[in-house]
Amino acid sequence: MRRVLAGAALLVALAGCAGPPSGGEPGPSRTGAEGAGPSRTGVVDAGPSGTAGPGPGPGPGPSRTSPASRTLLLADFGADTVTFLPVAGRGRAASVKVGTAPYGIALGDDGRAWVATAEGLAVVDTRTRERVARVPYLTRTGPVARGEYRGGGMGVALAPDGRYAYVGVNVPDGRGTLEVVDTRTLRTTAVLPVGRRPFDVDVAPDGGRVYVTAHDSFDVTVVDPGSPGSPGGPSSPSGSSSPSGSRGPSRSGGGEAPRVVRRVEVAPYGTEGGLGSWLKPHYAAVRPSDGHLLLPFEGRRLVDLDPRTGRSRVLPMTARTHQHGTALTPDGHQLVVGTGPIDPARDAGPSLTIRAPDGTERLVPLDGPHEDVVASPDGRTAYVTGGHTREGWRDGVTAVDLRTGKTRWIGGGARPVGAVVLG
Repeated sequence: MRRVLAGAALLVALAGCAGPPSGGEPGPSRTGAEGAGPSRTGVVDAGPSGTAGPGPGPGPGPSRTSPASRTLLLADFGADTVTFLPVAGRGRAASVKVGTAPYGIALGDDGRAWVATAEGLAVVDTRTRERVARVPYLTRTGPVARGEYRGGGMGVALAPDGRYAYVGVNVPDGRGTLEVVDTRTLRTTAVLPVGRRPFDVDVAPDGGRVYVTAHDSFDVTVVDPGSPGSPGGPSSPSGSSSPSGSRGPSRSGGGEAPRVVRRVEVAPYGTEGGLGSWLKPHYAAVRPSDGHLLLPFEGRRLVDLDPRTGRSRVLPMTARTHQHGTALTPDGHQLVVGTGPIDPARDAGPSLTIRAPDGTERLVPLDGPHEDVVASPDGRTAYVTGGHTREGWRDGVTAVDLRTGKTRWIGGGARPVGAVVLG
């Protein structure tokens, strides 16, 4: 089945996610910079204290606090901050400047959070609540800007041992890149070509593969992260050229270099609409039991992709709504954010799908479109971010009790998109 937008009416649907406007409609502004672009030297920007160089070394991880004192760390896509948001309403939210339009966020066991901003990969010490560094991208992304189609970092993930950070970098009107950052030296060690608008980056449970889900090219790029041959980490192959639009990474180290293994098209509705299609992949969840990627589409189809072979099967879903963020709970339930209808005449409203390992689903209605979801460590609560990438976003998070389906709105942040749970 192939389904694309047939008229302008559907372009104003509440929760669609088409590519950049084309034809008679103006595209996203590329001049909305709030100052000069980041340095392209590969040298880490100084943190707020004015000191450059690597951040703090490994330390004690985030504490496993009780739900009453639990805190979320939100990537404020509508600002230049991350927000520490108490989920029980006790205490006040606090924000830390990290860089323009933060998107994805990943948390290491050492208590450092890695935040993909338009300017670079920011490093936040969640214990002291300060930005300690920011690694500028080597990929050329144009002027620093805000908005749905801005250039810069989108998805981000950490290697299981925390040694490397992997960030998907969006290049407006072009293919993106995956930048590999050594978390000890804070140097970019490799830049690899991936698809257009890399919404999500995931890592295999054993760290042996990195997966980049690219929205506008209907694909997942499978990357072998290589192996470090020295403290400098992976490096580009000798004599190889950097991807178009980027400058070469550091070439220290003598181990196996990261490389693209394959590109897998993920398009259960076909690719007929191209950039104008709403039926594209957004986010993926990696199932620990077999390493398969689970990618939801439209509340009707779930693609179960084996990244080792590139083969997939399509399973039915029941929400009938445009879908974005997804995550797995510790016991294997898949959570999927439904943002709302593409076609109000046949699609349902915003919801959270709670899908059991056996494929049965429960739906929890949400008040308005949301973007992404993260589960609490005990698997009892889902936190769904209200900073949708299109219209209808709000400043806050919906907490969903996964046993009862009850919801609670927690105001805070500025159009939050990515989130992690501290404790």
